[in-house]
Formats: sequence, structure tokens, C-alpha cells
Amino acid sequence: MKTKFIVVLFLAVSAIGFSQKQALKSASKALKSGNLEVAGEALKAVEGQLDVADEKMKAQYYFLKGQVISSTAADSLDKVEGALVAYNKVLEIEKASGSSKYSEDTNLKIQTLRQTLIDGAVKDQNSKNYKGAAEKLYLGYKTNKADTTYLYFAAGNAVNGKDYDTALTYYNELKEVGYNGSTTEFFATNKETGKEEPFDSKQTRDLMIKSGSHIKPEARKTESRKGEIAKNIALIYITQGKDEEAMKALEDAKKENPGDSALLQAEADVFYKLGNIEKYKEIMEQIVANDPENPDLLYNLGVSASRLGDNEQALDYYKKALELKPDYAAAQINIAALILEGEKAIVDKMNNLGTSSKDYKIYDELKQKRMDLYSSAVPYLEGALENNPDNVEAVRTLMNIFYQLDDPKAETMKNKLKALEGGN
Repeated sequence: MKTKFIVVLFLAVSAIGFSQKQALKSASKALKSGNLEVAGEALKAVEGQLDVADEKMKAQYYFLKGQVISSTAADSLDKVEGALVAYNKVLEIEKASGSSKYSEDTNLKIQTLRQTLIDGAVKDQNSKNYKGAAEKLYLGYKTNKADTTYLYFAAGNAVNGKDYDTALTYYNELKEVGYNGSTTEFFATNKETGKEEPFDSKQTRDLMIKSGSHIKPEARKTESRKGEIAKNIALIYITQGKDEEAMKALEDAKKENPGDSALLQAEADVFYKLGNIEKYKEIMEQIVANDPENPDLLYNLGVSASRLGDNEQALDYYKKALELKPDYAAAQINIAALILEGEKAIVDKMNNLGTSSKDYKIYDELKQKRMDLYSSAVPYLEGALENNPDNVEAVRTLMNIFYQLDDPKAETMKNKLKALEGGN
């Protein structure tokens, strides 16, 4: 009697296996013909017996399920997630069983879905639908947590959409997983143009070197994004009125990365945001001491000195930045602006003079001083314009100065301004 029971049980299991095979076959056939409803019903018939199915059947079931869900996903992120979960299950099952029947096709389908997410996120960004972009990018991360870049850009979109609570959640998750964001970029110099060019991979660059079209291969590491993340966390706290949490976030980050210039810069930015310009300047000076050949740091110090009312110091910083980077248009503009600030004091003195012969003499001296001031600003404005020919304000200022100096170049600037402003 016992033996018969075992035989009956064996036959029952075999029948279930046969039924699953038939259902999966039907689902596959319906899917190929585009009958998604029939395919979905066939898969439902398998689902209830999946726990007793073998690994091959399970892999096939999830492979077909992923296709059915993705085929009806449209703009539904829930369905896209469901499809990605199903496909990842295929890879998980086949990796554990040592099989690879569906893995190659599954990886291609995952890549297609993830590319769809990226394309959708870019489209959302361009239309300023930052919430939509953040959701798509976060789903890309959620369904493959090895790709933390998705999470980083999801956080950035949440910030742009002013969804600070979500951004904070994403940034804290980046901290927890130890996200660095530093990458290696590959460069080589074009022999024909003499200019350095970037490449998307080491292999591509090496091929160009081998072909002889490029020389001087280089690889450079980009900066860590930890400082930027710490700064953004702190700025979000400030936006929420939580200044104490903001400073604590930076202090914690500095403990993990002592001497990190990006974190020091982040701390300086937070003090700047809080209006503590003295502290901002103090930290920036420390950063410059650590990296004295960085023109951007010197420029930023010039900005802080100017805000503190120390124009002489600001001018010195801007000029040092220009020594390191002669085509630094922003520094040139700011130097010209500081020089031209001196005009008001001269004009005030001219307006307060009387009509005596002595006053007329002083007036002429002040007028010449004013012309000299204009002349000293011109080289910086022309330099800025050379580096950025479409700078409308630089053109306008130069035009006005040339008119004051009775310089024929005023007409050239006037015509250029008209062209930039569309002929108005």
C-alpha cells in the first residue's frame, strides 16, 4: 500500500511539471504573437505552482514575466520596476544554478529598460520636470544598487525640484554606501591640431594612439564628490532652518576625510550662505595655502574680500588669479568693475566744486583722473571680451567708456551691441 502511495505521488508531481511546461510554452507562443493577455493568463497558471518548479522553469517563468510586464509598461514606473525585478530574478536563479540559457537576452532587456529610464529622465530634466527625473533615476538605482551614479543624479534632480526631504534621503543613502563619484578620464593630444582631446574609454584612446593620430596619452582622476554631497546636505539643512544640523553634517564629513579641500570649500560655502563672510574668508585662505596655484580659489577669495568691503585685497586676489590663468574672463570683469567703482568718488568731488579759477583747475585734474580710470579698465574689459565675445555687459561698458574717451572704437562697440541684442 505504501509503495502505491509513493507511485501516485510521483505521478502527481510529474503531472504538475507537465502542466507548467505547457503553460510556459503557451505563454511564450502568445508573447511572440503579441497576445499579452493570453500570455499573462498562462503565467498566472504557473505562478501558484512555482515553489515546486525546477530552476529552469523558474528562470523561464521570470524571463517571460519580465517581457509581459515591460510590454505593457508604457509610462508606468511601477511596471518598469516589476519587469526589472523579474529580469534580475532570472539572473539570480541562473547564477545560482550555473545555467545561462536566458542570461544574455535578459541582460540586453535590462539594458534596454534602463536606457529607457535614462532617456525619460533626460527628457524630464529638459522640461524641468525634476520630480519625474528623480523618480526614474532612483528606480534605476533601486533595481541595480551597484550603479550608485543613478542615485547621485536622482538626488541632484530632487534638489532642482526643491524636494529637499527626498534629496536629503538620497544624499544620506549615498553617504551610507560610501559613494565617492571619482572616475578616471582618458586624454590624448591630436597630432594634427596639437589639442588635447577626451575619450570615452581607455580602449578607444589606446586605439587612437596605436593608429598614430594621437600622442601623449594621459589618465586623470576626477575629484571625489563627497565634498559636494556634504555641502548639499548642509545647504538643505540651512534651507530648512536647521543651521546646527548643517554644521554637524560638515563636521562629520571632515572627520572621515580630514584635509579634503572639497569639504573645506563646502564649509566655506555654508558660511557664505549664512552671511558669515569673515569665517568664509578665513577658510578660503586656508584652502589657498594648501593649493596656491589654483586660480578659482584666488578668484573666490577676491569675491569674499569685495563683499567685506576690502577692494584693495580683492583686486590683489583677482590679479593673482589672472597671473595663473590669463584668460580668466570673470576675474577680468571683476577687476574692471572694481576700477570703475572709483568713478563715483571722483564725480562727487567734481560736482561739489565751485566756480573759482582754483576749482576749475581741480576740476580739470579730476576729469583727467576720471579719463585715466576709464583707460585703466579698458584692457581688462577687452581681455574679457576676447575670451567671451558675446558678453553684452562688457560690450556695453566698453562702448560707454570709449564715448567718454572720444575713441572711435565706440562705434564698433555700438554695432556689436546691436548685433548681440538682435538689432534693437
